[in-house]
Amino acid sequence: MQPSLFISHGAPDVAITPSPVRDFLINFGKEHPRPDAIIIASAHYETLAPEIGAAAEPATIYDFGGFQPELYEMRYRTEGDPELAERVRGVFASEGIEASLNPQRGLDHGIWTPLILAYPDGEVPVVPVSVQPNEDASHHYRLGRALEKFRAENMLVVGSGHITHNLRAMFHAMRGGGVDPQTAAAIDAFTGWIGDRLKAGDRQSLLNWQEDAPFALENHPTAEHFMPLFVAYGAGGENPKAELIHSSKLYGAFNSDFWLFH
Repeated sequence: MQPSLFISHGAPDVAITPSPVRDFLINFGKEHPRPDAIIIASAHYETLAPEIGAAAEPATIYDFGGFQPELYEMRYRTEGDPELAERVRGVFASEGIEASLNPQRGLDHGIWTPLILAYPDGEVPVVPVSVQPNEDASHHYRLGRALEKFRAENMLVVGSGHITHNLRAMFHAMRGGGVDPQTAAAIDAFTGWIGDRLKAGDRQSLLNWQEDAPFALENHPTAEHFMPLFVAYGAGGENPKAELIHSSKLYGAFNSDFWLFH
């Protein structure tokens, strides 16, 4: 039985730039029991209604600009699984969730940059699932609950987003401005609250995170990078055990937390 997993996927250059996240992803692929397939909800696959990537040979999408030239030369050569995508659509339908298939959808950087580190041989088929920026945490939790059944078939259900995603603070830190004490305190307060609620199994508070969590808006001015957490959390089961398996900071302004649910 595979767990479900939430990853903070980092910037696109995580694939080539040394960092604790890069090291963790490489080791995770070596140490974690290899799944037969990966179903992954990415913050960078945004649609109004749920959609499932059904390409047999998904392309590598370069949905970013201004990074090192070698990133644009990288290809993540892995297979999709159109039959599994159709099964996902059917499971969603059985739960009253209307979803469509997209046979042209490739793999955005929220998918391929972490997976090229964890599974560089590309031997694990990947099926992407979209997030809905117009929907709330309960909606994405419901998507995850529908996906739980695939874990029993040795499939890894992943939510790829970020535990914090304040780009303004990030870019300020990257330009050498550092992180002011108020921003640093807001990051720690938010991630600490999320961690405490996950470990306590306080689903209601988590689903009401925008009202209940401290500094929610400061850490997520827009919510799309946080929604994959709820997909992974829902896929963990009715009352999952939440385990923080990695935590680090990028430039002091981006928390990179990874949570395992089982």
